[in-house]
Amino acid sequence: QLHLVESGGGLVQPGGSLRLSCAASGFTLDNRVIGWFRQAPGKEREGVSCITNRGGSTNYADSVKGRFTISRENAKNTVYLQMNSLKPEDTAIYYCAASYGSGSYIRCALDWSYPYWGQGTQVTVSS
Repeated sequence: QLHLVESGGGLVQPGGSLRLSCAASGFTLDNRVIGWFRQAPGKEREGVSCITNRGGSTNYADSVKGRFTISRENAKNTVYLQMNSLKPEDTAIYYCAASYGSGSYIRCALDWSYPYWGQGTQVTVSS
């Protein structure tokens, strides 16, 4: 069984920080493109960030650029999303997703489709 599990969500005040983790079991993440997505109530899911499996190139939505950072820790088979300067509009369920383990990508796009998804973690930014 292939599983992705997100963690690290919670309630934070505006301006605060959270670090989300995306851990895999049953497969490795270092040869896959990983994407982070979010979905707020009543809104469509949107791509937040992604990181490639070759060279570690990253991509960010304009709304989070300069505030969020995606990174890998291959030894822990985990991908992180560091979120700083959080705003109420960042409130959403955050999901990570992984590509198939074939192919080598030097860049990634936020609207790619992914076959493997986690269950999501809630992030609430409120005072």
